[in-house]
Amino acid sequence: MPRIAIIGAGITGVTSAHALNKLGFDVTVYDRQRYPAMETSYANGGQLSASNAEVWNSVSTIMKGLRWLGRHDAPLLLNPRPGWHKYSWLAQFIGQIRNYRQNTIETTRLAIEARQHLYAMAEEEGIDFDLERRGILHIYHDAASFDTARRANALLRQGGLERYEVTAEEARRIEPALQTACHAGFYTPSDATGDIHKFTSGLARACQRRGVRFVQDADITAIAHEGGAYRLDLAAGALPARQESADAVVICAGAASRQFARQLGDSLNIYPVKGYSISVHLDDEASRAAAPCVSLLDEAAKIVTSRLGDRFRVAGTAEFNGFNLDIRAERVQPLVDWTRRHFPGVRTARVVPWCGLRPMTPNMMPRVGPGKRPGVFYNTGHGHLGWTLSAATAQMLAASVQAGMGRA
Repeated sequence: MPRIAIIGAGITGVTSAHALNKLGFDVTVYDRQRYPAMETSYANGGQLSASNAEVWNSVSTIMKGLRWLGRHDAPLLLNPRPGWHKYSWLAQFIGQIRNYRQNTIETTRLAIEARQHLYAMAEEEGIDFDLERRGILHIYHDAASFDTARRANALLRQGGLERYEVTAEEARRIEPALQTACHAGFYTPSDATGDIHKFTSGLARACQRRGVRFVQDADITAIAHEGGAYRLDLAAGALPARQESADAVVICAGAASRQFARQLGDSLNIYPVKGYSISVHLDDEASRAAAPCVSLLDEAAKIVTSRLGDRFRVAGTAEFNGFNLDIRAERVQPLVDWTRRHFPGVRTARVVPWCGLRPMTPNMMPRVGPGKRPGVFYNTGHGHLGWTLSAATAQMLAASVQAGMGRA
């Protein structure tokens, strides 16, 4: 039975472990945190959103970024400090504008497929993750941005997504808690929301019951190919450094995947794009009544929301600032201000801020499949759609490993 080492216990690593275990592989998952889903899979926006599958490679994104330069509270923030990785990534990002249409359509199809896999996993393993299948409502505050969205919507529909225009009045009927004015919106009834941390943790426990081994507090310092197997050098917390081996390695390490790819002879251009969220605890009945249940995306502010039981998750921003996990007050405050402005009945006395690093490739498409060397595979680079796409890319990864390890 081939031994598979998965590096990373976030959403992509755990869904990959589940898929590979079901095919009969002997799977071990390694992660540098003490528990699964403690980094980028901890407190994201919560949206399972095929409606947000539009890739960012467009002239309009570049123009918005230029207009926002110098604004500390801008939805997209670029630290101008020189850095080869950052600026080479941005150059490749611009070069991918030519593939905007096909990548948006492909991402939409993948997101639609992923839903069914994720729901099936949750049902099979009995995972409660605050799932809300009420759809996602995108709101626009002016005619120009809504007309631009119509062009993107045509691509989403080509990808098979049911998404339709709504007036401002219809938007308020879909989500009565939304009282502030808007020009119009798009509603995607098939989209959903859920708590990524609860899902990933629950699926990890299910994997353990199935025989998957999890090695936590394990920092992989090196990977080498020796005698037909892969040697993993581990620095495991307070334990002595040690080595373990596997017949194949699957890289699901998020923004850290680039460094592992280099050790394995592959070029993988992933940049860590920081995103923020706040979890507003709805501690009183008035706040619970005032918070929306339908997930929202405010196009102008680039803010998304999810109702996760007695919490209201508000997330947004994209910050190009390297491997920086500082939670900055001027980046969190716009999320709090947006909540107070649009939902004044929600008390913001207990707000928990968080940030995570989205692993983004220049073309905004995940890297799934084999590397150059036999026994090396990748399932990483999902950007802002890891929660949305991971259940489908796990199946793709499992099929690739099955074929590559001679188990087809």
